[in-house]
Amino acid sequence: MTQYMLDTNIVSHLIRGNAQVAKRIVNVPMATLYISAVTAAELHYGLAKRPEATRLHAAVGEFLKRVDTLPWDSAVAESYGKVRNRLELGGRVLGSLDMMIAAHALHTESVLVTNDKAFGAIAELGIEDWTKA
Repeated sequence: MTQYMLDTNIVSHLIRGNAQVAKRIVNVPMATLYISAVTAAELHYGLAKRPEATRLHAAVGEFLKRVDTLPWDSAVAESYGKVRNRLELGGRVLGSLDMMIAAHALHTESVLVTNDKAFGAIAELGIEDWTKA
């Protein structure tokens, strides 16, 4: 069964009410969806910047209750080192957090669900964009 790691931008689309993303999420088993601890950190950072946004805090809280967060561990860190080195040797670079999420998806053999085209720099990474029909 295919496993899906949701990138931060897809979670943001879902929380903002993107119907296409919501439709795709509803149509896959919840047990196949999860986020990286890095995405959870980015979500918490976004909330910290907007302490007055009570509806946003509630929506993110409900999302985090329903979707598992995978821990960032030493095995994922090793994958990160290898992926980053390969990209740099090829003259390509992603942002550090994006690189961490990509390495996490590769390590868990997950499809990364994102609409960020920068992830296309990692040839071996399976990517799906759920913002498109």
